[in-house]
Amino acid sequence: MNYAIIAAGEGSRLVQEGVVVPKPLVDLDGRPMIRRLIDIFASYKPETLSIIVNEQMTAVREYIEEIAPTLPFPLRLTVKSTPSSMHSFYEVSRGFSEGKFILTTVDTIFRQPDFVRYAEAFDNDDSADGCFGVTDFIDDEKPLYVDTDAEGFITAFRDAPNGHDRYISGGIYGLTAPALDILADCMERGVSRMRNYQRALIDAGMHLRAFPFPKIVDVDHAGDIETARAFIAGK
Repeated sequence: MNYAIIAAGEGSRLVQEGVVVPKPLVDLDGRPMIRRLIDIFASYKPETLSIIVNEQMTAVREYIEEIAPTLPFPLRLTVKSTPSSMHSFYEVSRGFSEGKFILTTVDTIFRQPDFVRYAEAFDNDDSADGCFGVTDFIDDEKPLYVDTDAEGFITAFRDAPNGHDRYISGGIYGLTAPALDILADCMERGVSRMRNYQRALIDAGMHLRAFPFPKIVDVDHAGDIETARAFIAGK
């Protein structure tokens, strides 16, 4: 499995709220947030790992360069500031090898056993073009609501609730090679934002399965750090 981490955001809200450590290096369980994510990926068939950080995050770049030689799989680091997570995805996608890949943002917090079940299900699923992590735990400022059919395939992504919502997007994207062609087309057409790319996948006829996670937490504000720590600790 190929893995990718988007860690190119500025983390400006955390800075404004007094968090001086760059977001990817925030300690959640005795490890920097990004190292915890790398360790989770390493628990299920890692082949390659691609990471993107922005040009201002010198401490993050230095940390990744330090640990890269110790990892049992190749790590490709891209240092580039981008206007959106979709543009960051495009940059890291250039390093993908053949096969399936899973992409997340660095501040998407989930438990390792839940992720392993998800990765294994995606790995063994030959009926889907992709598999997205979703959750019925809604604690996001601007959630992306996910509609599914009776077989668990995603039919739509919506910005607004409709009163019958079951899931929101968890920011965990498992995809196959055809999705990269759609990404390139979105870039050419000037599409921005990951949620619009996800809509483009549906419009293109991609069969995306929704895989429910019991809970996924995003770290956007200083208060979310303690929420994430308690979640990881099982509290």
